[in-house]
Amino acid sequence: MPLFQKGWFWGLAYGLLLAGFTLYVVLDTFVISRVYTVLPQAQAEEAASGEESSLPAREEEAAAPVVTGDSYEDENIRIQITRYREYDTDLYVADVVLSSPAYLKTAFAQNAYGRNVTAPTSETAQAVGAILAVNGDYYGAQQAGYVIRGGVLYRESARQDQEDLVLYEDGSLGIIREGEVSARQLLEQGAREVFSFGPALVEDGEIAVTREEEVGRARQSNPRTALAEVEPLHYLFVVADGRTEESEGLTLYELAEFLQSLGAQTAYNLDGGGSSTFYFNGQVLNRPTTSGDTIRERSVSDIVYIGL
Repeated sequence: MPLFQKGWFWGLAYGLLLAGFTLYVVLDTFVISRVYTVLPQAQAEEAASGEESSLPAREEEAAAPVVTGDSYEDENIRIQITRYREYDTDLYVADVVLSSPAYLKTAFAQNAYGRNVTAPTSETAQAVGAILAVNGDYYGAQQAGYVIRGGVLYRESARQDQEDLVLYEDGSLGIIREGEVSARQLLEQGAREVFSFGPALVEDGEIAVTREEEVGRARQSNPRTALAEVEPLHYLFVVADGRTEESEGLTLYELAEFLQSLGAQTAYNLDGGGSSTFYFNGQVLNRPTTSGDTIRERSVSDIVYIGL
C-alpha cells in the first residue's frame, strides 16, 4: 500500500475510533442506565431485620381517611391543595400538616440508586403508594453533590458553594453549604434526607435570592418545584407551570416571594423545567412540559412524597 494511502487509512481509523468513543461518552452520561444500589422493599426490610416501622402505631379501628379532589385527611396527615394564579403563572400548592416526620419521604425511580435510572414522577409515586408527590433534585443528572436518602449516604462528593436542603430526623428543614460540612458530618447531625439542587429561596423567613444574582437562572421564567417549612411538621409542596401560552413560569425571586407570602420560614428550589410535576391522589394535577409544545412528564431520578 502506498504511503499516502496508509496515512489515509490510519486517519480514517482514528477518526472512527474517536467518534465511537465520543458517542459512548455521551450515551454513558445521558442514556445508559447504571444501577449502583437496589433498595429492598420497606416491609421486607423490616420483616428481615425484625425492626418495627418508625411510623406512629395506627389504631385497629382508625377512621378511614377523608379524601376529596383537593384534600386528604386522616389522624396523622392533613393535605389541602390550592391553585393560585400569580405572575401570569399557574401554581399548585399543597399545605401539609403531619403528626410525625416519618410521613415525609423520598423514593428513587425504579427503587434503585444509579446513573440514568429514571421514571415519571407519577410512576414512582404510584409504586410507593404516595398520597402526594413532587419531583426531587434529579441527583442522577449530576456527577457530584451530596445524596442522602432515608438516612443512608449514597454520594459524598461535594460541589463547592453548593447549597443543599437537609431534612433532619425531627422533621425540620435546614440549608447547608457543601464546602462547609461533609456528608458524613450531616449524618452525625441527624440528616435523614439531603437534596443537592438549589438555590435556597427563603432562610429564617427572609428571601435568600436576589434579582441580580443567579444570572441565567433567576431572571428566566420557568416551571419550578419547591419544598418549604412553615413551622414544625407544617410543609408546603409547590409547583409552578411554565413555558406555555397559558402559564409563563417564575423566576427564582418570584418563587421565593410567593413562598414567603405563604409563611415559609425555610424554602428550597428543587429540579424544575420539564421535571416539575405535582401528583395528588393518583393524578398529575399540573401540566408538565419542557418546550411548551407537548404536555407530558419527564422521567426523573427521584421524588419527594407524603405517604403511609
